[in-house]
Amino acid sequence: MIDLKKIERIYFIGIGGIGMSALARYFSFHGKEVSGYDRTETNLTKQLISEGIPVMYKDDEAQAPKDTQLVVYTPAIPAEHKQLQYYRSNNYQVLKRSEALGAITESSFNICVAGTHGKTTISTMIAHILRDTGYGCNAFLGGISANYNSNFWSSDRNMCVIEADEYDRSFLKLSPDIAVITAMDADHLDIYGTEKVMQDSFIEFAGKVKGTLFIKEGLARMEDFKAPEKLTYSLRESADIMIDNVRMMNGFYLFDVKVDEELIEDVALNMGGLHNVENASVAIGVARKLEIETQAIKSAVEDFRGVKRRFEYIIKKKYLVYIDDYAHHPEELRTLIKSAMNLFPGKQCTVIFQPHLFTRTRDLADGFAEALDIANEAVVLPIYPAREMPIPGITAETITSRMKNENVRILDKKMVLDHFREKVSRKEVHDHLYITAGAGDIDTLVEPIKQILSSAK
Repeated sequence: MIDLKKIERIYFIGIGGIGMSALARYFSFHGKEVSGYDRTETNLTKQLISEGIPVMYKDDEAQAPKDTQLVVYTPAIPAEHKQLQYYRSNNYQVLKRSEALGAITESSFNICVAGTHGKTTISTMIAHILRDTGYGCNAFLGGISANYNSNFWSSDRNMCVIEADEYDRSFLKLSPDIAVITAMDADHLDIYGTEKVMQDSFIEFAGKVKGTLFIKEGLARMEDFKAPEKLTYSLRESADIMIDNVRMMNGFYLFDVKVDEELIEDVALNMGGLHNVENASVAIGVARKLEIETQAIKSAVEDFRGVKRRFEYIIKKKYLVYIDDYAHHPEELRTLIKSAMNLFPGKQCTVIFQPHLFTRTRDLADGFAEALDIANEAVVLPIYPAREMPIPGITAETITSRMKNENVRILDKKMVLDHFREKVSRKEVHDHLYITAGAGDIDTLVEPIKQILSSAK
Protein backbone atom coordinates (compact mmCIF):
# COMPACT_ATOMS: atom_id res chain seq x y z
CA MET A 1 0.00 0.00 0.00
CA ILE A 2 1.24 3.50 -0.87
CA ASP A 3 2.70 5.61 1.96
CA LEU A 4 0.63 8.80 1.74
CA LYS A 5 2.80 10.56 4.32
CA LYS A 6 5.61 10.76 1.75
CA ILE A 7 3.39 12.30 -0.93
CA GLU A 8 3.38 16.11 -1.18
CA ARG A 9 1.81 16.85 -4.61
CA ILE A 10 -1.38 15.18 -5.86
CA TYR A 11 -3.30 15.65 -9.12
CA PHE A 12 -6.98 14.65 -9.42
CA ILE A 13 -8.52 13.74 -12.80
CA GLY A 14 -12.25 14.30 -12.36
CA ILE A 15 -11.79 16.52 -9.31
CA GLY A 16 -15.30 17.97 -9.59
CA GLY A 17 -16.96 14.66 -8.72
CA ILE A 18 -18.58 14.59 -5.31
CA GLY A 19 -16.37 11.78 -4.00
CA MET A 20 -13.22 13.08 -5.67
CA SER A 21 -13.68 16.60 -4.29
CA ALA A 22 -13.99 15.21 -0.75
CA LEU A 23 -10.65 13.43 -1.20
CA ALA A 24 -9.05 16.55 -2.66
CA ARG A 25 -10.26 18.57 0.32
CA TYR A 26 -8.88 15.95 2.71
CA PHE A 27 -5.39 16.09 1.22
CA SER A 28 -5.45 19.89 1.00
CA PHE A 29 -6.50 20.05 4.67
CA HIS A 30 -3.48 17.92 5.53
CA GLY A 31 -1.07 20.27 3.79
CA LYS A 32 -0.64 18.54 0.43
CA GLU A 33 -0.36 20.52 -2.80
CA VAL A 34 -3.57 19.59 -4.66
CA SER A 35 -4.78 20.45 -8.16
CA GLY A 36 -6.96 18.78 -10.75
CA TYR A 37 -8.92 18.54 -13.96
CA ASP A 38 -12.62 18.34 -14.69
CA ARG A 39 -14.64 18.50 -17.87
CA THR A 40 -16.86 21.44 -16.96
CA GLU A 41 -17.00 24.27 -14.44
CA THR A 42 -19.53 23.73 -11.66
CA ASN A 43 -20.37 25.33 -8.33
CA LEU A 44 -18.26 22.63 -6.69
CA THR A 45 -15.17 23.30 -8.82
CA LYS A 46 -15.59 27.03 -8.13
CA GLN A 47 -15.63 26.26 -4.40
CA LEU A 48 -12.46 24.18 -4.72
CA ILE A 49 -10.71 27.05 -6.48
CA SER A 50 -11.84 29.46 -3.76
CA GLU A 51 -10.27 27.05 -1.24
CA GLY A 52 -6.90 27.28 -3.02
CA ILE A 53 -7.18 24.13 -5.16
CA PRO A 54 -6.51 24.96 -8.86
CA VAL A 55 -8.82 23.30 -11.41
CA MET A 56 -8.33 23.18 -15.19
CA TYR A 57 -11.04 22.33 -17.70
CA LYS A 58 -9.02 21.35 -20.78
CA ASP A 59 -7.73 17.82 -21.31
CA ASP A 60 -4.32 19.00 -22.42
CA GLU A 61 -1.25 16.85 -21.82
CA ALA A 62 0.94 19.97 -21.83
CA GLN A 63 -0.97 21.41 -18.88
CA ALA A 64 -0.70 18.24 -16.80
CA PRO A 65 1.61 18.98 -13.83
CA LYS A 66 4.86 17.09 -14.37
CA ASP A 67 6.05 17.28 -10.75
CA THR A 68 3.03 15.53 -9.23
CA GLN A 69 3.86 12.49 -7.10
CA LEU A 70 0.42 10.86 -7.18
CA VAL A 71 -2.43 10.89 -9.69
CA VAL A 72 -5.94 9.99 -8.49
CA TYR A 73 -8.70 9.40 -11.04
CA THR A 74 -12.36 8.50 -11.04
CA PRO A 75 -13.54 5.44 -13.02
CA ALA A 76 -15.97 7.79 -14.78
CA ILE A 77 -12.99 9.18 -16.72
CA PRO A 78 -12.70 7.48 -20.16
CA ALA A 79 -9.58 5.39 -20.80
CA GLU A 80 -8.62 7.62 -23.76
CA HIS A 81 -8.30 10.72 -21.55
CA LYS A 82 -5.06 12.38 -22.72
CA GLN A 83 -3.75 13.39 -19.29
CA LEU A 84 -4.51 9.98 -17.79
CA GLN A 85 -2.74 8.28 -20.70
CA TYR A 86 0.27 10.56 -20.23
CA TYR A 87 0.64 9.74 -16.56
CA ARG A 88 0.24 6.03 -17.15
CA SER A 89 2.71 5.89 -20.02
CA ASN A 90 5.29 7.83 -18.00
CA ASN A 91 5.09 5.53 -14.97
CA TYR A 92 3.54 7.96 -12.51
CA GLN A 93 1.87 6.50 -9.44
CA VAL A 94 -1.79 6.31 -10.54
CA LEU A 95 -4.64 5.25 -8.22
CA LYS A 96 -8.40 4.97 -8.55
CA ARG A 97 -10.36 7.09 -6.10
CA SER A 98 -11.34 3.96 -4.17
CA GLU A 99 -7.69 2.92 -3.82
CA ALA A 100 -6.71 6.33 -2.44
CA LEU A 101 -9.62 6.29 0.00
CA GLY A 102 -8.73 2.74 0.99
CA ALA A 103 -5.16 3.86 1.76
CA ILE A 104 -6.45 6.67 3.98
CA THR A 105 -8.68 4.30 5.94
CA GLU A 106 -6.09 1.54 6.51
CA SER A 107 -5.16 2.97 9.91
CA SER A 108 -8.45 4.53 11.09
CA PHE A 109 -11.69 3.35 12.69
CA ASN A 110 -14.22 3.42 9.85
CA ILE A 111 -18.00 3.71 9.67
CA CYS A 112 -18.92 2.81 6.08
CA VAL A 113 -22.42 3.30 4.65
CA ALA A 114 -23.28 1.28 1.54
CA GLY A 115 -26.41 0.72 -0.53
CA THR A 116 -27.93 1.48 -3.90
CA HIS A 117 -29.85 4.36 -2.32
CA GLY A 118 -30.00 6.13 1.04
CA LYS A 119 -26.27 5.99 1.72
CA THR A 120 -25.61 9.71 1.21
CA THR A 121 -28.29 10.82 3.65
CA ILE A 122 -27.37 8.22 6.29
CA SER A 123 -23.62 8.83 6.11
CA THR A 124 -24.21 12.58 6.35
CA MET A 125 -26.58 12.09 9.30
CA ILE A 126 -24.04 9.95 11.15
CA ALA A 127 -21.19 12.35 10.45
CA HIS A 128 -23.33 15.31 11.54
CA ILE A 129 -24.31 13.61 14.81
CA LEU A 130 -20.64 12.86 15.55
CA ARG A 131 -19.64 16.44 14.78
CA ASP A 132 -22.59 18.16 16.48
CA THR A 133 -22.18 16.15 19.71
CA GLY A 134 -18.43 16.88 19.85
CA TYR A 135 -17.51 13.23 19.32
CA GLY A 136 -15.66 14.09 16.10
CA CYS A 137 -14.89 12.34 12.82
CA ASN A 138 -13.41 12.74 9.36
CA ALA A 139 -16.30 12.77 6.88
CA PHE A 140 -16.10 11.64 3.22
CA LEU A 141 -19.60 12.20 1.85
CA GLY A 142 -21.37 11.77 -1.47
CA GLY A 143 -23.42 14.94 -1.09
CA ILE A 144 -23.16 18.47 0.26
CA SER A 145 -24.25 18.72 3.89
CA ALA A 146 -26.66 21.62 4.28
CA ASN A 147 -25.38 22.23 7.83
CA TYR A 148 -21.78 22.79 6.75
CA ASN A 149 -22.01 23.39 2.98
CA SER A 150 -19.35 20.74 2.40
CA ASN A 151 -18.87 17.05 1.63
CA PHE A 152 -15.76 16.79 3.82
CA TRP A 153 -14.64 17.74 7.29
CA SER A 154 -11.85 16.63 9.59
CA SER A 155 -11.18 16.22 13.29
CA ASP A 156 -8.45 15.03 15.65
CA ARG A 157 -10.31 11.77 16.28
CA ASN A 158 -8.93 9.01 14.07
CA MET A 159 -12.37 7.97 12.83
CA CYS A 160 -13.82 8.17 9.33
CA VAL A 161 -17.44 8.21 8.19
CA ILE A 162 -17.45 7.14 4.56
CA GLU A 163 -20.06 6.82 1.87
CA ALA A 164 -19.13 3.40 0.47
CA ASP A 165 -19.81 3.41 -3.27
CA GLU A 166 -20.72 0.12 -4.94
CA TYR A 167 -19.93 1.41 -8.45
CA ASP A 168 -16.92 -0.39 -9.89
CA ARG A 169 -16.80 -2.41 -6.62
CA SER A 170 -15.10 0.58 -5.00
CA PHE A 171 -16.37 -0.26 -1.49
CA LEU A 172 -14.35 -3.48 -1.44
CA LYS A 173 -11.20 -1.34 -1.00
CA LEU A 174 -12.41 -0.11 2.40
CA SER A 175 -11.81 -1.51 5.90
CA PRO A 176 -15.14 -1.10 7.74
CA ASP A 177 -15.30 -1.43 11.53
CA ILE A 178 -19.00 -0.53 11.53
CA ALA A 179 -21.07 -0.69 8.35
CA VAL A 180 -24.59 0.05 7.16
CA ILE A 181 -26.22 -1.59 4.13
CA THR A 182 -29.36 0.24 3.05
CA ALA A 183 -30.53 -1.40 -0.18
CA MET A 184 -29.46 -3.74 -2.98
CA ASP A 185 -31.80 -2.86 -5.83
CA ALA A 186 -30.46 -3.81 -9.26
CA ASP A 187 -28.15 -1.07 -10.53
CA HIS A 188 -24.80 -0.65 -12.30
CA LEU A 189 -25.55 -3.75 -14.36
CA ASP A 190 -23.02 -2.44 -16.90
CA ILE A 191 -20.44 -3.32 -14.23
CA TYR A 192 -22.00 -6.36 -12.54
CA GLY A 193 -23.91 -7.99 -15.37
CA THR A 194 -26.63 -9.50 -13.16
CA GLU A 195 -28.43 -8.56 -9.97
CA LYS A 196 -27.05 -11.67 -8.23
CA VAL A 197 -23.45 -10.71 -8.99
CA MET A 198 -24.14 -7.24 -7.58
CA GLN A 199 -25.61 -8.82 -4.43
CA ASP A 200 -22.51 -11.02 -4.14
CA SER A 201 -20.41 -7.85 -3.99
CA PHE A 202 -22.48 -6.46 -1.11
CA ILE A 203 -22.16 -9.77 0.73
CA GLU A 204 -18.39 -9.64 0.23
CA PHE A 205 -18.38 -6.06 1.59
CA ALA A 206 -20.32 -7.22 4.67
CA GLY A 207 -17.74 -9.94 5.22
CA LYS A 208 -15.07 -7.27 5.69
CA VAL A 209 -16.86 -5.69 8.70
CA LYS A 210 -14.84 -6.05 11.91
CA GLY A 211 -17.65 -5.05 14.30
CA THR A 212 -21.34 -4.28 13.83
CA LEU A 213 -23.26 -4.52 10.56
CA PHE A 214 -26.52 -2.54 10.47
CA ILE A 215 -28.69 -3.87 7.66
CA LYS A 216 -32.10 -2.89 6.34
CA GLU A 217 -34.68 -5.49 7.34
CA GLY A 218 -36.09 -7.41 4.39
CA LEU A 219 -33.12 -7.27 2.02
CA ALA A 220 -32.60 -10.29 -0.22
CA ARG A 221 -30.28 -13.07 0.99
CA MET A 222 -30.21 -11.82 4.59
CA GLU A 223 -28.83 -15.16 5.75
CA ASP A 224 -25.72 -14.67 3.58
CA PHE A 225 -24.60 -11.51 5.36
CA LYS A 226 -21.98 -12.41 7.96
CA ALA A 227 -20.50 -10.08 10.58
CA PRO A 228 -19.45 -10.35 14.26
CA GLU A 229 -22.70 -8.53 15.13
CA LYS A 230 -25.67 -7.97 12.85
CA LEU A 231 -28.55 -5.58 13.68
CA THR A 232 -31.55 -4.85 11.48
CA TYR A 233 -33.38 -1.56 11.15
CA SER A 234 -36.71 -0.74 9.58
CA LEU A 235 -40.02 1.05 9.95
CA ARG A 236 -41.36 -2.44 10.70
CA GLU A 237 -41.81 -3.62 14.27
CA SER A 238 -39.78 -6.80 13.70
CA ALA A 239 -36.41 -5.04 13.37
CA ASP A 240 -33.76 -4.61 16.09
CA ILE A 241 -33.96 -0.84 15.58
CA MET A 242 -37.52 0.22 14.91
CA ILE A 243 -39.69 3.30 14.64
CA ASP A 244 -42.97 3.95 16.42
CA ASN A 245 -45.48 6.74 16.97
CA VAL A 246 -44.61 8.74 13.83
CA ARG A 247 -46.35 12.12 13.64
CA MET A 248 -46.26 14.45 10.63
CA MET A 249 -45.64 18.10 11.47
CA ASN A 250 -46.11 20.29 8.37
CA GLY A 251 -43.64 18.41 6.20
CA PHE A 252 -41.46 17.28 9.11
CA TYR A 253 -41.63 14.40 11.61
CA LEU A 254 -41.72 13.58 15.30
CA PHE A 255 -41.19 9.92 16.22
CA ASP A 256 -39.94 7.39 18.77
CA VAL A 257 -37.13 4.91 18.08
CA LYS A 258 -36.25 1.75 19.96
CA VAL A 259 -32.55 0.84 20.03
CA ASP A 260 -31.31 -2.18 22.03
CA GLU A 261 -34.37 -2.12 24.30
CA GLU A 262 -33.91 1.63 24.89
CA LEU A 263 -36.91 3.73 23.87
CA ILE A 264 -35.90 7.19 22.64
CA GLU A 265 -39.03 9.33 22.54
CA ASP A 266 -39.99 12.44 20.59
CA VAL A 267 -37.10 12.58 18.13
CA ALA A 268 -37.61 15.57 15.80
CA LEU A 269 -36.46 15.33 12.18
CA ASN A 270 -36.73 18.57 10.24
CA MET A 271 -36.79 17.12 6.74
CA GLY A 272 -39.40 15.48 4.56
CA GLY A 273 -39.85 11.87 3.50
CA LEU A 274 -40.86 8.95 5.71
CA HIS A 275 -37.85 7.07 4.36
CA ASN A 276 -35.68 9.69 6.06
CA VAL A 277 -37.24 8.75 9.41
CA GLU A 278 -35.99 5.23 8.72
CA ASN A 279 -32.59 6.64 7.71
CA ALA A 280 -32.44 8.59 10.96
CA SER A 281 -33.19 5.45 12.99
CA VAL A 282 -30.03 3.67 11.83
CA ALA A 283 -27.92 6.82 12.23
CA ILE A 284 -29.16 6.97 15.83
CA GLY A 285 -28.36 3.26 16.22
CA VAL A 286 -24.77 3.82 15.09
CA ALA A 287 -24.38 6.78 17.46
CA ARG A 288 -25.67 4.74 20.41
CA LYS A 289 -23.26 1.93 19.50
CA LEU A 290 -20.51 4.53 19.97
CA GLU A 291 -22.08 5.29 23.38
CA ILE A 292 -22.94 8.89 22.54
CA GLU A 293 -25.42 10.27 25.07
CA THR A 294 -29.06 10.01 24.02
CA GLN A 295 -30.07 13.63 24.60
CA ALA A 296 -27.07 14.86 22.60
CA ILE A 297 -28.11 12.58 19.72
CA LYS A 298 -31.69 13.91 19.80
CA SER A 299 -30.43 17.49 19.74
CA ALA A 300 -28.14 16.72 16.78
CA VAL A 301 -30.91 15.03 14.79
CA GLU A 302 -33.22 17.98 15.36
CA ASP A 303 -30.46 20.31 14.14
CA PHE A 304 -29.84 18.23 10.99
CA ARG A 305 -30.78 20.27 7.93
CA GLY A 306 -30.36 17.52 5.38
CA VAL A 307 -28.26 17.04 2.28
CA LYS A 308 -28.48 19.28 -0.74
CA ARG A 309 -30.50 17.60 -3.48
CA ARG A 310 -31.91 14.99 -1.08
CA PHE A 311 -35.58 15.86 -0.58
CA GLU A 312 -34.47 19.48 -0.53
CA TYR A 313 -37.21 22.06 -0.20
CA ILE A 314 -36.59 24.81 -2.75
CA ILE A 315 -39.98 26.46 -2.20
CA LYS A 316 -42.31 25.57 0.64
CA LYS A 317 -45.45 27.66 0.80
CA LYS A 318 -49.01 26.78 1.70
CA TYR A 319 -50.11 26.98 -1.93
CA LEU A 320 -46.91 25.84 -3.68
CA VAL A 321 -44.15 23.33 -2.90
CA TYR A 322 -41.02 22.65 -4.95
CA ILE A 323 -38.66 19.79 -4.01
CA ASP A 324 -35.36 18.87 -5.66
CA ASP A 325 -33.80 15.42 -5.31
CA TYR A 326 -30.89 13.37 -6.65
CA ALA A 327 -33.12 10.31 -7.27
CA HIS A 328 -31.79 8.41 -10.29
CA HIS A 329 -32.95 4.82 -9.64
CA PRO A 330 -36.58 3.65 -9.95
CA GLU A 331 -36.85 2.77 -6.24
CA GLU A 332 -35.47 6.17 -5.23
CA LEU A 333 -37.84 7.91 -7.62
CA ARG A 334 -40.85 5.88 -6.41
CA THR A 335 -40.05 6.60 -2.75
CA LEU A 336 -39.51 10.29 -3.46
CA ILE A 337 -42.79 10.78 -5.31
CA LYS A 338 -44.87 8.76 -2.85
CA SER A 339 -43.33 10.49 0.18
CA ALA A 340 -43.87 13.97 -1.25
CA MET A 341 -47.46 13.27 -2.29
CA ASN A 342 -48.24 11.80 1.15
CA LEU A 343 -46.81 14.87 2.88
CA PHE A 344 -48.78 17.26 0.67
CA PRO A 345 -52.08 15.54 -0.12
CA GLY A 346 -54.42 17.36 -2.46
CA LYS A 347 -51.68 19.08 -4.43
CA GLN A 348 -51.21 18.25 -8.11
CA CYS A 349 -47.80 16.59 -8.48
CA THR A 350 -45.57 17.29 -11.47
CA VAL A 351 -42.23 15.47 -11.72
CA ILE A 352 -39.44 16.67 -14.01
CA PHE A 353 -37.01 13.77 -14.39
CA GLN A 354 -33.66 13.51 -16.16
CA PRO A 355 -32.57 9.90 -16.80
CA HIS A 356 -28.91 9.25 -15.94
CA LEU A 357 -26.91 6.88 -18.19
CA PHE A 358 -28.03 5.00 -21.29
CA THR A 359 -27.34 1.63 -19.68
CA ARG A 360 -29.43 2.41 -16.59
CA THR A 361 -32.29 3.63 -18.79
CA ARG A 362 -32.09 0.47 -20.91
CA ASP A 363 -31.95 -1.88 -17.90
CA LEU A 364 -34.53 -0.17 -15.67
CA ALA A 365 -36.95 1.56 -18.07
CA ASP A 366 -40.00 -0.33 -16.79
CA GLY A 367 -39.25 0.72 -13.20
CA PHE A 368 -38.82 4.37 -14.16
CA ALA A 369 -42.11 4.31 -16.07
CA GLU A 370 -43.98 2.79 -13.11
CA ALA A 371 -42.52 5.36 -10.71
CA LEU A 372 -43.36 8.34 -12.93
CA ASP A 373 -46.91 7.02 -13.40
CA ILE A 374 -47.52 7.80 -9.71
CA ALA A 375 -47.38 11.55 -10.43
CA ASN A 376 -50.23 13.52 -11.98
CA GLU A 377 -47.90 14.87 -14.65
CA ALA A 378 -44.40 13.92 -15.80
CA VAL A 379 -41.78 15.70 -17.86
CA VAL A 380 -38.79 13.64 -19.02
CA LEU A 381 -35.56 15.25 -20.21
CA PRO A 382 -33.12 13.67 -22.68
CA ILE A 383 -30.77 11.12 -21.13
CA TYR A 384 -27.70 12.55 -19.38
CA PRO A 385 -24.82 10.40 -20.73
CA ALA A 386 -22.13 11.05 -18.07
CA ARG A 387 -19.34 8.58 -18.90
CA GLU A 388 -21.25 6.70 -21.61
CA MET A 389 -21.61 6.81 -25.37
CA PRO A 390 -25.17 6.67 -26.76
CA ILE A 391 -26.83 3.29 -27.22
CA PRO A 392 -28.88 3.03 -30.45
CA GLY A 393 -32.61 3.01 -29.72
CA ILE A 394 -32.26 4.08 -26.07
CA THR A 395 -33.73 7.54 -25.48
CA ALA A 396 -36.10 9.28 -23.10
CA GLU A 397 -38.91 7.74 -25.12
CA THR A 398 -37.71 4.32 -23.91
CA ILE A 399 -39.28 5.36 -20.59
CA THR A 400 -42.27 7.42 -21.74
CA SER A 401 -43.46 4.75 -24.21
CA ARG A 402 -43.90 2.37 -21.26
CA MET A 403 -45.94 4.80 -19.16
CA LYS A 404 -49.69 4.46 -18.65
CA ASN A 405 -50.14 8.12 -17.71
CA GLU A 406 -50.79 10.07 -20.91
CA ASN A 407 -49.96 13.37 -19.19
CA VAL A 408 -46.27 13.07 -20.03
CA ARG A 409 -43.98 14.90 -22.40
CA ILE A 410 -40.31 14.96 -23.39
CA LEU A 411 -38.71 18.40 -23.14
CA ASP A 412 -35.16 19.72 -23.22
CA LYS A 413 -33.97 22.11 -20.52
CA LYS A 414 -34.92 25.29 -22.37
CA MET A 415 -38.37 23.91 -23.10
CA VAL A 416 -38.81 23.01 -19.41
CA LEU A 417 -38.26 26.64 -18.40
CA ASP A 418 -40.67 27.80 -21.12
CA HIS A 419 -43.19 25.27 -19.80
CA PHE A 420 -42.95 26.77 -16.30
CA ARG A 421 -43.29 30.32 -17.63
CA GLU A 422 -46.49 29.31 -19.43
CA LYS A 423 -47.83 27.70 -16.24
CA VAL A 424 -47.16 30.87 -14.26
CA SER A 425 -48.63 33.15 -16.93
CA ARG A 426 -51.82 31.06 -16.97
CA LYS A 427 -51.90 31.05 -13.14
CA GLU A 428 -51.73 27.25 -13.06
CA VAL A 429 -49.12 26.72 -10.32
CA HIS A 430 -51.26 27.17 -7.21
CA ASP A 431 -51.94 24.00 -5.20
CA HIS A 432 -49.09 22.28 -7.02
CA LEU A 433 -46.22 20.10 -5.89
CA TYR A 434 -43.23 20.24 -8.23
CA ILE A 435 -40.30 17.81 -8.10
CA THR A 436 -37.07 17.86 -10.09
CA ALA A 437 -35.12 14.62 -9.95
CA GLY A 438 -31.98 13.12 -11.45
CA ALA A 439 -28.22 12.74 -11.04
CA GLY A 440 -27.08 14.57 -14.19
CA ASP A 441 -27.09 18.33 -14.72
CA ILE A 442 -30.78 18.88 -13.98
CA ASP A 443 -29.59 20.77 -10.90
CA THR A 444 -28.75 23.69 -13.23
CA LEU A 445 -32.52 24.14 -13.69
CA VAL A 446 -33.29 24.47 -9.99
CA GLU A 447 -32.53 28.16 -9.52
CA PRO A 448 -34.23 29.26 -12.80
CA ILE A 449 -37.35 27.21 -11.93
CA LYS A 450 -37.34 28.69 -8.42
CA GLN A 451 -37.22 32.21 -9.84
CA ILE A 452 -40.04 31.53 -12.28
CA LEU A 453 -42.28 29.94 -9.65
CA SER A 454 -41.47 32.66 -7.12
CA SER A 455 -42.92 35.23 -9.55
CA ALA A 456 -46.33 33.58 -9.35
CA LYS A 457 -48.98 35.73 -7.69
